[in-house]
Amino acid sequence: MPGAQSPRTRTGLFVILALLAAFVLVQFFSSNKLEALRYDEFKVLVRSGQVEEVWISTDSIQGRKRASADSPEAAAPPQQEPLFGTRADFETTRVEDEELTRELERYGVRYSGRSDGGQWIFMLLYVGLPLLVMIWFWRGMMRRVGGGAGGILSFGKSKGKVFSEKEVKVTFDDVAGVDEAKEELQEIIEFLSNPEKFTRIGARIPKGVLLVGPPGTGKTLLARAVAGEAKVPFFSISGSEFVEMFVGVGAARVRDLFEQAKAQAPAIVFIDELDALGRSRGAGVMGGNEEREQTLNQLLVEMDGFEQNAGVILMAATNRPEILDGALLRPGRFDRQVLVDRPDRTGREAILRIHAKDVKLADDVDLGEIASRTPGFAGADLANIVNEGALLAARKGQDKVEEEDLSEAIDRVVAGLEKKNRILTESEKERVAYHESGHAIVGEVLAPTERVAKISIIPRGVAALGYTMQLPMEDRYLLTESELHGKLAALLGGRAAEEIVFGELSTGASNDLSRATEIARAMVVDYGMSEKIGPISMAKDRRPAFLPPDYHPGREVGDRTADAIDEEIRALVERAASRARETLTTHRAVLDAMARRLIEAEHLEGDDLRSLLDRAHAAKPREPALPEAPAK
Repeated sequence: MPGAQSPRTRTGLFVILALLAAFVLVQFFSSNKLEALRYDEFKVLVRSGQVEEVWISTDSIQGRKRASADSPEAAAPPQQEPLFGTRADFETTRVEDEELTRELERYGVRYSGRSDGGQWIFMLLYVGLPLLVMIWFWRGMMRRVGGGAGGILSFGKSKGKVFSEKEVKVTFDDVAGVDEAKEELQEIIEFLSNPEKFTRIGARIPKGVLLVGPPGTGKTLLARAVAGEAKVPFFSISGSEFVEMFVGVGAARVRDLFEQAKAQAPAIVFIDELDALGRSRGAGVMGGNEEREQTLNQLLVEMDGFEQNAGVILMAATNRPEILDGALLRPGRFDRQVLVDRPDRTGREAILRIHAKDVKLADDVDLGEIASRTPGFAGADLANIVNEGALLAARKGQDKVEEEDLSEAIDRVVAGLEKKNRILTESEKERVAYHESGHAIVGEVLAPTERVAKISIIPRGVAALGYTMQLPMEDRYLLTESELHGKLAALLGGRAAEEIVFGELSTGASNDLSRATEIARAMVVDYGMSEKIGPISMAKDRRPAFLPPDYHPGREVGDRTADAIDEEIRALVERAASRARETLTTHRAVLDAMARRLIEAEHLEGDDLRSLLDRAHAAKPREPALPEAPAK
């Protein structure tokens, strides 16, 4: 248990606390201040009859003065010497005086001797206790400074989490949707479990496997599954945990990590988010970070320094392979790169079944339909949908998760939480209904490869007053130029509907315009779909492999070319807006009918939505043709 103390530490702390309590008691009972007298002053008090009792030790004499006749103390019986200190009033230094005892008897003073051995208790408490506290504190500080967990001198120790072969219980049965990656990694398991099979004929075991893919696709889970299948120790660490503010710490941690792995070979070392550590050296205006580069250099050395049969395989994961240093990716270091991509429909259904294994689903739940409604979702997104659906069902007091709960979970993930306190006025509701109906009709007519699955005018998220969900009919990995033109028109269909019905525009189309502009920019700058600009790419840097499609790096072009690009982007958007207006004008009756139904029900899906869209689909021969680009 983190933070638990050892038995020896608890015992030492108990002893210190007990001595401290004794010290406080002695301080309390001996807190009286004694009057210091010279010896001659003491003799005068004795002869004047003012001393009642004295205690004589080797070095000092302590005494108590006699109470006056009318005081309560005068009638009190004689008291014994107290356990802690004395109730003395004064103290004087003892001198050699043979007449002292006779004078004490003559004047009726009680006297007794005191051994100096009892003073050792006071010496222990006053001197020993502070000394013990200092020693205990010093040992604790040295333990923290030393090699213990979190110690100052433990900076060079690896922060990797070590999982033994018994602790790694994840197998390939717990991973779905990445069948090709599992096949690639199956050979790694054979390397670890039976290396002689390969080394016998001279094959070299790979030194590193790099898992690349978008966030949430299961790269870390896949690495743990490899360790679980091979039944070997698994060392897991993040790339950012190597780098500290002190120079040389990261390199020391790399050395320590691989030393631990070699000591427990065969083993797997997994570095998550490798791009935090393995970014290209010297990149950027200000050059590379010295500490990070030293850490990367040490990692390169350790990978090259593996013995032929060391039995340690380095696995790493990143979603930014394009920024990794070239020395990491060469053969002999990361010999293999395994793509862990977003799953297709079959893979999504398999992932949903794994995550729904422990969830009570109603009999009418069709996970295949849920999978078809979640194109582009990664494994983490699908797990979130199942969990959100279970939470919604529990909130309603249901015993099982129904199809409606999972559908609502998809809406929450895609569009955000439903804002029940954001009440639209009747005029706003009508405008939003026409806006979303415009999206749906134009998308159905001009982008037939995507099916309109749901329309809603219920406010969600931060700013969405409604949304139209369009799903691809099948998994697509590329788009044609005509399909991109259709997507542009569908995005501008809501704005066109407002313009046709109300004669003026609103602020509700801001996100549509932003997305349409980014698609048009990609068509011109990245895809070479502009006759005026030509089949060239204007991107300055390599495009990140797994970032959203609206990401565009800066470009280095001349002023005339930049102006031409802006003109082409504007022309594409204007042509798409014109197609959307013409389509909605042709299907005005369907637009009005759909808006009225949407105002009444607030959302449309299933048969109700399909019957309205079929009316628009039936009039499809009247759709406008794709406008030609203006002549150069």
